[in-house]
Amino acid sequence: MLKYMRKAGSASHTLFNNKYLHPVFGNPDGYGNYIIQVGNRTDIVFTAHHDTVHTKGGMQTVEVVGNKVGLPTQSMSNCLGADCTTGIWLILNMIAHKVPGIYIIHADEESGCIGSKALVKSRPQWLDQVDVVISFDRYGTNSVITYQSGFRTCSDEFGKSLSRILGMGHELDDGGSYTDSNAYKDVVPECTNLSVGYYSQHTNREHQNLTYAEDLCKKLILADWDKLVISRDPNVSDSLYHYGYGGRSYDYWGDYWSNNNTGDHHRLQGEKDDYTELLKSIKDHPQDWADMLLASGITHNDLVDWVAGIYDDDHYWDMR
Repeated sequence: MLKYMRKAGSASHTLFNNKYLHPVFGNPDGYGNYIIQVGNRTDIVFTAHHDTVHTKGGMQTVEVVGNKVGLPTQSMSNCLGADCTTGIWLILNMIAHKVPGIYIIHADEESGCIGSKALVKSRPQWLDQVDVVISFDRYGTNSVITYQSGFRTCSDEFGKSLSRILGMGHELDDGGSYTDSNAYKDVVPECTNLSVGYYSQHTNREHQNLTYAEDLCKKLILADWDKLVISRDPNVSDSLYHYGYGGRSYDYWGDYWSNNNTGDHHRLQGEKDDYTELLKSIKDHPQDWADMLLASGITHNDLVDWVAGIYDDDHYWDMR
């Protein structure tokens, strides 16, 4: 599966979908999402996405060393594509073992979760019955994401219960960026992203821990999903940042000041000063900031996708 470079809309992307998804899911919906229900369970959705951040289509060589799969040193590919091939592999195994639930392989996640946003906007009837959306699209081996783009998408109680039923030592992580489960956060109580064992995603250093993926797969198949705890109210916005309001951030400090002037002048002034200093630093040292972000494995697309979770589509496409 990792041999397919799945730039959205490329011939190899289509070949991959025809080979691995169509025989299981049938035809996609009008937005390119592959959807199937297994058993009678409609309260939980498992998701991944079928596009990758490859800059071109075609086939690539992959290399397995020990328990890790990655790209050979001489590869000209820009990424492995474990994001989100590993998620698809997990879902196909869960379906094969008849784990009840709704399964969705979304389209165009890497372009801003276009497939998942369109699906939620269309509001299919079954969506009203969903309490949980779990994406298999997080790097590392220990994260249960509770916040995406700075906004809460699942409760701590839910995150802890998910960790318990898997029994792999996953921990709550409020540092999520943005993936398909985020598109459901305003209508579904518990929306999270789970570590699937890849690292350095979106780069040519991307690699996948195969042992972890196999262990996680077994745990997902055996998990007692009835023991998940549902407690978040999707109508209540909870942000990590003081300036968040109603699911988005203010564009200018003037808006921030007028809407948050609660009398705590020193706190607000301090945050405004921090903003000014950060803005000056970025303007004065743009190359240093870019080098630091890339060294941390954060690409331009990562930043744009993060912004897409906060601002409207006009801001998103301006940055694209």
